[in-house]
Amino acid sequence: MDVFEAIQNRRSIGKVKPDPIDKKLIEKLLEAATWAPNHYRTEPWRFIVFTGEGRNVLGQAYADVAKEVAPGMDETEGEEFLQKHIAKAFRAPVVIAVVATPSDQPKVVELEEYGAVYMAIQNMLLAAHALGLGAICRTGAPVYHPKMKKRLGLNEREMLLGLIYVGYPEVQPPTPSRIPFTEKTTWIEQDQ
Repeated sequence: MDVFEAIQNRRSIGKVKPDPIDKKLIEKLLEAATWAPNHYRTEPWRFIVFTGEGRNVLGQAYADVAKEVAPGMDETEGEEFLQKHIAKAFRAPVVIAVVATPSDQPKVVELEEYGAVYMAIQNMLLAAHALGLGAICRTGAPVYHPKMKKRLGLNEREMLLGLIYVGYPEVQPPTPSRIPFTEKTTWIEQDQ
């Protein structure tokens, strides 16, 4: 697949089939991620792959976060609420937690470490598309919550930056469109 075609046609696909994915394909996604650019060759990423019943660990992390916003519910309501959040971990046969582990080298800018990990995520998404897989990077408040971090065993310097849900597409993604770059670009060709 041509790189420009991959960039222009890749779309986030949140609805995937429950069919298992060969471990070799997941390893290709992880390998693609490790080729992201990173300053000082710090390779500031770490991955946690959830498959099968292992997704329960992620489900319990979602439940831990949800418990904080579920006060005042009776026991039945509370249990249904928690089960709904646990089910989020089972929306795809594979979920990859992408963790930033910033280097503590004095010359390293921590923000650049996060940028490198986001580039690793983009590599994974493009690789998934090239392999015929559907993928979406889910972020948001639960991903950044301290209870999620604790449940996944992250240390105090580490940060979960996204959960990549991967499966075989169940839906055809919409036709891509973007605002032309010309509307968002300023050219400076000489000293003013």
